[in-house]
Amino acid sequence: MRVGITYDLREEYLAAGYGEEETAELDRPETIEAIEGALRALGHAPDRIGNLSALARRLLAGEHWDLVFNIAEGLHGIGRESQVPALLDAWRIPYTFSDPLVLALTLHKGMAKHVARDCGVATPDFRVVADPADLGAVDLAFPLFCKPVAEGSSKGVSGASRVYSPEALERTCLDLLQRFAQPVLVESYLPGREFTVGVTGTGREARVLGVLDVVLRAEAEADVYSYHNKEHYDVLVEYRRVEDGQALQAASLALAAWRALGCRDSGRVDVRLDATGHPHFLEANPLAGLHPQRSDLAILAREVGLGYQGLIRLIVESACARLPAAVPVSSAAA
Repeated sequence: MRVGITYDLREEYLAAGYGEEETAELDRPETIEAIEGALRALGHAPDRIGNLSALARRLLAGEHWDLVFNIAEGLHGIGRESQVPALLDAWRIPYTFSDPLVLALTLHKGMAKHVARDCGVATPDFRVVADPADLGAVDLAFPLFCKPVAEGSSKGVSGASRVYSPEALERTCLDLLQRFAQPVLVESYLPGREFTVGVTGTGREARVLGVLDVVLRAEAEADVYSYHNKEHYDVLVEYRRVEDGQALQAASLALAAWRALGCRDSGRVDVRLDATGHPHFLEANPLAGLHPQRSDLAILAREVGLGYQGLIRLIVESACARLPAAVPVSSAAA
C-alpha cells in the first residue's frame, strides 16, 4: 500500500517560537524515521505528509493514499487531535488509530471519565473547574489532584498539583486556568502505584500488550508523575514491566476503559491504585507516542518480544480490518 504519514514535528514548532512545554506532545524526527522504516520493511511505500496544513494542501492537489498512518497531535483547542482524522474522513481516506469523536472525547479528561464511569469503569471522584466560580462546587475530601483537563505528556502537572486545603486548591486552579486557558480537572488523589497499560487492537479484538509500573526514583519530584519527571524520565523514572496481581487487575480495568471509550488500533491507558489497592482509570491516550526508544508502547513491545516493527504491523493490521475489502498488510508479516 501507499501509506501517508501525518505528524507534527516538535523542532518545527520550537523554531517558530513555541515553548518547550507547549510542544511536549509533538514528535521528534527519529519517530518519523522509525515509522517510515517499519512500514517499508513490511512491504509498503511510506510517504511523509506532515501536519494538518501539509495534508490539506496535498488533498486539494488531488493526492490520495491507501492508508494514512496518523500521529498528528495538533496544537490548538480541545479538538486538535481530531483535525487530521476529520479531514481524512471527509476525503474518505482510511487511517490508523481512533476517529475524531474518540480523540476529542479522550483529550477532555473530564468527559472521558464521565463515559468510563457510566460504563462501569472505576475512576476517582472528580469535578471540573472551568472558572473561579466553580471552586465553590468542589465538595471532595482532601487531598485532591489538579491538572489541565485537555493536555498530555503531564503538561501542567507538578508538585503543586496535589493539594491539601481549600487555599492550595484555589491557588493551583487559578494558576492552571491562567496558564493553559482551559478548565482544570480536580479529582480525589490516589496514593497507590501508578501503571501505564499498553493496548493493541479494536473492540473485541483489543488485547493488553503489557503493563508498566511507573516508579519514581529518589531524585524525582516526589509522588507525582509530573512534567519535570516525565521530561527527564531517563534519570528520574524507572519503568518496570510487571505481571503481579495488582498489575493484572489494572490491565483488566484498562482494557474495559479502552473498549468503553471506543479506542482503536493501539494506545495506552493510565491507571492508579487507591489506598486499598483497587485500580482506577485516570485517562486514555489513543494517540500514544511512538518514539522507538523512549515511548511506553515501544518499551512494552521490546519487553514482550514483539519489537518495534511488530508493533507497527499490529497497528496497520488493526486499521486494515476497517477497509471495505481485505488488504494484505505484508507478504512478510511474520
